[in-house]
Amino acid sequence: MRAVQHVFVTGGSGFVGRALLTELRRRQIPARALARSDAASAAVAALGAAPVRGELDDAAAMQVGMAGCDLVVHAAAWVKDTGSRDDFRRANVVGTERALAAARAAGVARFVHVGTEAVLADGRPIVRADETRPLPARPAGLYPWSKGLAERAVRAASTDGFATVVVRPRFIWGAGDSSVLPRMVEVVRAGGWRWIGGGRYLTSTCHVDNVVEGILLAAERGRPGAAYFLTDGAPVEFRQFVGELLRAAGADPGEREVPRWVARALAAVTAWQREPRVTRTALALMSHEVTVDDGLARRELGYVGRTSIADGLAGLRAAAR
Repeated sequence: MRAVQHVFVTGGSGFVGRALLTELRRRQIPARALARSDAASAAVAALGAAPVRGELDDAAAMQVGMAGCDLVVHAAAWVKDTGSRDDFRRANVVGTERALAAARAAGVARFVHVGTEAVLADGRPIVRADETRPLPARPAGLYPWSKGLAERAVRAASTDGFATVVVRPRFIWGAGDSSVLPRMVEVVRAGGWRWIGGGRYLTSTCHVDNVVEGILLAAERGRPGAAYFLTDGAPVEFRQFVGELLRAAGADPGEREVPRWVARALAAVTAWQREPRVTRTALALMSHEVTVDDGLARRELGYVGRTSIADGLAGLRAAAR
């Protein structure tokens, strides 16, 4: 096991990045974080990290910021529901390739990529998948497509002296979520929430603190070139969990349902719109079972998932108050 000494983070002002910087400060591990704006610089500085002004397409800025670091955590990504193929490719694929190149040039020893279970999404249920399941030939949307290409690049880049590792958390949640939960709350408050197919299927989840736990364990113990799923433990019912999640955030989703075939038809009809009501990716990840097995992370990394769902929900309610 190698202890982390100095960390460079991309996406430091995002949901996972903020939680990671908070934990690094708690452990008194110096960190720098890429910041594309004054607001991002202020956010990472407030968390105790040194901001490095630049963007993912600025390899020179990243290389300078990474100098002297032994670990890069690549958490930046285009995670929006919509966008062009070029938006997703530029941010998730080319951005990852440039971060890898900068890390190699700076002499960084370890590179941890924050991936996603979405790389397996092809529109069909995902049931207790482990890391041996191959990536699909036809991903369900631009996000799974681009994150799959990024993951392939990361795993292929691992060489002697430059170890790359991927973590794949499923359904990241918790206080401070700036992406998934706010969008769901917005839909609920607009009166548009429906439980697709009733919502009574299983899902895996991963609290943001558990994501951070997995990232740092992967940095210290991860096998070069490997990928590891991360979860909160046993799968839970999607409807029960998301209902509690939304109510903890002050939004009651109600009991209205929609048949799965209607949701699929709506996604097909509105796919051309700038803001479709339902996307292929959302259907692939939220309309049927998506469960993954994190046994490899528990065996090889010593991953535990220390924040329980109950504790995470309690923290979310406290933050909402």
